[in-house]
Amino acid sequence: MSDDPSTLSSTPPDPLTVTRRTVVVGLGAVGAAATLSRPAAAQTATDAPAELVTVTLKVNGNPKTLTLDPRTSLLDALREHLGLTGTKKTCNQGACGACTVHVDGVRINSCLALAVMHDGQTITTVEGLARGSELHPVQAAFIEHDGFQCGYCTPGQIMSAVSVIQEGHAGTDAEIREWMSGNLCRCGCYNGILAAVKGARDAGV
Repeated sequence: MSDDPSTLSSTPPDPLTVTRRTVVVGLGAVGAAATLSRPAAAQTATDAPAELVTVTLKVNGNPKTLTLDPRTSLLDALREHLGLTGTKKTCNQGACGACTVHVDGVRINSCLALAVMHDGQTITTVEGLARGSELHPVQAAFIEHDGFQCGYCTPGQIMSAVSVIQEGHAGTDAEIREWMSGNLCRCGCYNGILAAVKGARDAGV
């Protein structure tokens, strides 16, 4: 196309011509109109407080009764209501494993579980592994083999490592890596983590 102004058409653009810009602008206008036209009650319905429920959890050997919003995750119940901050809140999507706890002996991502789903069940967090001043063998192995750097993912790594050994999934390096793969370490301490799991396994955990 020539850049000579004399050759440019003076015909205005066809209002029916669809371009990406017109689609985006049109959708934005429709969305804004829909939002403005919604009744106030509809806009705030999801913000309405839920009726509270009573939940009893046996946490690290001690029964705890909590009054919670039924939408409270197990992770938030532990951290915000019981002050057990060893269980970490990181992705909050079940992708990193930092929030791993044991429920009736089975490891789960506590960010994906509602506290009310586990009423009456036994919860073990990283704080419940040690016996007084005596560390759990897996905790001791992580220290011995430098299985951490910043330490943020370490509680979840330890909780998963305990389960992996108890489940009998710590036979080979490849098996350990596979069964620990749900726990991410942004510091890249995987060699130390692997060595720690093997060390705890060999110690007879």
